[in-house]
Amino acid sequence: MTDQLTKQQINQTAWAACDTFRGVVDAGQYKDYILVMLFLKYISDLWNDHLETYRKQFPGDEARIRRRLERERFILPEGCSFYDLYERRAEPNIGELINIALEKIEDANRAKLEGVFRNVDFNSEANLGRTKDRNRRLKNLLEDFAKPALDLRPSRVSEDIIGNCYIYLISRFASDAGKKAGEFYTPFAVSELLAKLAAPQPGDTICDPACGSGSLLIQAALEVGSDNFALYGQEVNGATWALARMNMFLHAKDAARIEWCDTLNSPALVEGDRLMKFDVVVANPPFSLDKWGAENAANDDYERFWRGVPPKSKGDYAFITHMVEIAKRQSGRVAVIVPHGVLFRGGAEGKIRRALIEENLLDAVVGLPANLFTTTGIPVAILVFDRSREEGGANAGRRDVLFVDASKEFTPGKTQNLMDAAHIAKVLQTYTDRAEVERFSHRATPQEIAEKDFNLNIPRYVDTFEPEEEIDVGAVQREIEQIEAELVEVRGKMQGYLRELGIDA
Repeated sequence: MTDQLTKQQINQTAWAACDTFRGVVDAGQYKDYILVMLFLKYISDLWNDHLETYRKQFPGDEARIRRRLERERFILPEGCSFYDLYERRAEPNIGELINIALEKIEDANRAKLEGVFRNVDFNSEANLGRTKDRNRRLKNLLEDFAKPALDLRPSRVSEDIIGNCYIYLISRFASDAGKKAGEFYTPFAVSELLAKLAAPQPGDTICDPACGSGSLLIQAALEVGSDNFALYGQEVNGATWALARMNMFLHAKDAARIEWCDTLNSPALVEGDRLMKFDVVVANPPFSLDKWGAENAANDDYERFWRGVPPKSKGDYAFITHMVEIAKRQSGRVAVIVPHGVLFRGGAEGKIRRALIEENLLDAVVGLPANLFTTTGIPVAILVFDRSREEGGANAGRRDVLFVDASKEFTPGKTQNLMDAAHIAKVLQTYTDRAEVERFSHRATPQEIAEKDFNLNIPRYVDTFEPEEEIDVGAVQREIEQIEAELVEVRGKMQGYLRELGIDA
């Protein structure tokens, strides 16, 4: 039997640990406790692995060992490891002890972890119950994470498996959290397709201005195919921002810059008085966000809304506008998930949509299947903008917009529809080739779109009507006559049987 732990073992054990909080803590909150504990266990096992290695290399030379450890990715202060807390799991103030340990870890690693644990209180009576119940639950949690199947030392578990476990848990929490899940998770298949459509290249800067727990940024990074990239993100929810920071660390993306801010009202990725510019911008922003800050948009410090101010009750085009504005001129690429209303709503949104099309920035509209998300059953679309279509850009000569109707590209699931590798490959190949595929895709000219009043509703461009099979009326009539004749015969026989039985028919 191998000493290596499998992805399935780790995922199942970590998910089972959630039983400690199920039915006690809201599904949208208990993820924070579980994921923080997973993170603490990981850095403790990583630290111990390195400590063991150095003690073998430099036996008895504790000063040299300490110097070597201080060059590692992080510092684990004495007395703050998972195992220190595990040994004290029966203490009456265990919640407080966990909080103190996390605070010390933050202080020792401010550049990477400052503020990451501030939103999680392991001593919270409101979330975890009164002292006796809280202590029991935390003791159970520590014991669950001490199981051999969660020994996360690098010698036993690859970094990929640990990072995947983190994303696996987030996806499971999304199922439990229902509508709240949209704040922190994008389904894997959608993230994969979005990242592939954005096509990040080696050397690119990649930004997600509504990054949630960071899984979409991680997926975009994987598409590069090397470590030659830089990741940036912004997230308005403090607890979710902390998840993203830990997610980056667990995937060895320590250099990622993830800011806690309101992207639309106070963006933090700035250089002087200007917004930073990126090669690739991807996002799954909140759908039709109400009260997004329209009242301040006309006087925006960064002049993002010069095409028009989106409605105050629907922030979709506020995010789209921001993303287009932070993409590099003449080269930047943008891929964003939107509700279908973005394609056809009029008013201020229609004005902004028309401007983006007339600027020749819109490259593709991809309609996805319904019921892909835990947060909503409605179908959504991906908009791809390409600033290389601007004058002076490599694709300035491209004028058409590719429409893809992938609404039927899914495998039905128990609670959600799923896009598998074949569905994603079909969409991606069609986009890459800019192919015209009957009842699936169409390249629309600027004239076509203008004639349709800049309405991007996909059925206006891709005819998915399935012709009904022709009916042979004569054959149907003959079949009816045959059935009627047989019915008359059956009725005659029935009357004969009834007479034999002395029953008056």
